[in-house]
Order: sequence, then structure tokens, then C-alpha cells
Amino acid sequence: MRSFPHLPHFDKAHRHQKHPAAPHGAVFWLAHAAVLLALLLIATEVNAQQGASLRAQYEQLEPQLNRSPFQRPIVLSSADDTEHPTGEMHAVVQHGFATLSSALRSADAWCELLTLPANVKRCVVDDDAAPGALLHMAVGRKFDQPIEDAYALDFQFQVIAAQPQYLLVEMSAAKGPMGTSQYRLTFEAVPLDARRSFVRLRYAYVNNLAARVATSAYLATSGRDKVGFTIVGREGNGEPRYVGGIQGIAERNTMRYFLAIESYLDTLPAPAEQRLDKRLRDWFAATERYPRQLHEQSLEEYVAMKHKEARRQVAAAPGG
Repeated sequence: MRSFPHLPHFDKAHRHQKHPAAPHGAVFWLAHAAVLLALLLIATEVNAQQGASLRAQYEQLEPQLNRSPFQRPIVLSSADDTEHPTGEMHAVVQHGFATLSSALRSADAWCELLTLPANVKRCVVDDDAAPGALLHMAVGRKFDQPIEDAYALDFQFQVIAAQPQYLLVEMSAAKGPMGTSQYRLTFEAVPLDARRSFVRLRYAYVNNLAARVATSAYLATSGRDKVGFTIVGREGNGEPRYVGGIQGIAERNTMRYFLAIESYLDTLPAPAEQRLDKRLRDWFAATERYPRQLHEQSLEEYVAMKHKEARRQVAAAPGG
């Protein structure tokens, strides 16, 4: 812990006496403390404004949340931009803010929940990567594969704001697989009442030319039947026609991450030794509510694959 130089003592008897100038070190630390206090006050004010803005968004979106086609208070949107795919989720979750904020300020929590999607094969936290922590992730196929065949994706994790009424967590990665870059996952939350919170999840990245070519090839072949959640029209038989292409990709990934957050929070009360299996089954069940968009494999295949990945990660850890 850093110690501060001794400061001269001023009492009533010496109030009007002339004192020598304060030591140079004291002046420096007083000025330094004043700057830090000013920055803290500015940050607090900015955070308060951001929290108020998110609560205003809830009031604006409340009619849409109440009549959401998801049959629960969710509003999902995306950008029609092949170079800058973006998905955004606004939702009311059945978790008090204090519990939610305490859990999701942890890099370890995010590492655990981000491995629920089938294509995330590993996540390891490096706590020494200032200013926050670094999440070393490996992403690959949605089915079993050797870890050495997966792509590395390193997320810088930071808690930007952790106030009594507002939480802001951000993860960013400069480089991603197959020519993608500038990944950013942002999570915000404010309390609604003792048992509910309003959250905003934003997922975005950049596709360079090579990535756009690879994405186009995927969408023309194995991904041609993949769709998102936004209804853009009706088929001849009256069935909804969903958005496809890069928007569909952004919406599916945003939904997967949101369901991972919910599954993580829902399973916190379970005994520690039961959480992984329960979390896997809960997340899979949540994705199966939307089979047209998110079904990839059977429950048995998914759970077996994830348990294998978890064992592999434990074995690779120091002392494992």
C-alpha cells in the first residue's frame, strides 16, 4: 500500500500563524488526490447518466417487451451491415440487481457462461492482464473437435461501472478468427424492483474482405437455411419469413449469449458440484425453445461434448 508524506498539523492556536510551505511531496500528493477525486466524480456522474439512459430505454421499450413475440420480455434487433455485424438484446430478467451485479462483475463468471455455446471450446482467465483480465478463448465447430483445431480469441475484460443502480461490463478483442476483428461484447443492467433487472446486451465485430468472402460462401452452402429471429415477411402459406444472412448470424449469436447469461444466473443457487451439468441442460433447453434458429445437435451429444471439454480444461490447468 502506498504511504503518503506527513502533512503539517493545523490547530486553533496556530490558525493565524505563518507556516512554511508544505513539503514538495505533500503538494504533489494533494494535487494528485484532487485530480483523482475530480475524475471519480466525473465517472460517477457519467455512470449515473448511463444508468438513467438505460432506465429511459426500458420505459420506451416497455410496450414492445410486454407484447414480445418471444412470449417473454425480450426485444432483439440487428444491423443490416455485412462489414459491421451487430446484434442487440434488451430484456427483463428475473434476478435482483444486487445478485446479478455481484455475479457478473467476475471475469471467471463470464468465462464459465461463454463456454455454454457449442462452438466455444475453452476459456481461461488471466488476471494479470491490466487494466482488467484477459479471457483466453478457443472457438471452433459446434461439434466435438481437437482443441488445437480451434481458433484463439482473447477478450480483454473490464468492469467499466459497478454502481448501486448500474452495471457496465465490456469485453473486447482486437483480432478474431478468419479475418474478423474488433469484437465487442457489452453488458449493462439496472434494477427494476427487488426481483427484476433490465439488461442490455450488445454484440458486434468487424468483417474484413476475406471474412466477408468466407461468410458469403458459408451462407451459400451449409448456412443457406440458417435464419435469425426478426420477421421480414410471410411465406405463401402464412408462415413467418425470418431475416437471414449476416443479420441472422448476429441475432443467433446474441441470443445464445443472452441465454448463457440467464442460465448462469439461474443455476447459482445449485450446489457447486451440480452447476455445470444443470447449466448445460438449462442452456440447451432454452435454445430448444427456438429450434428453427438454434437447434444444432441432440441434448446427449451436446452434454457429452461439453463435459469432455470441461475435463480437458481441468487436465490442462496447472496441477490438473
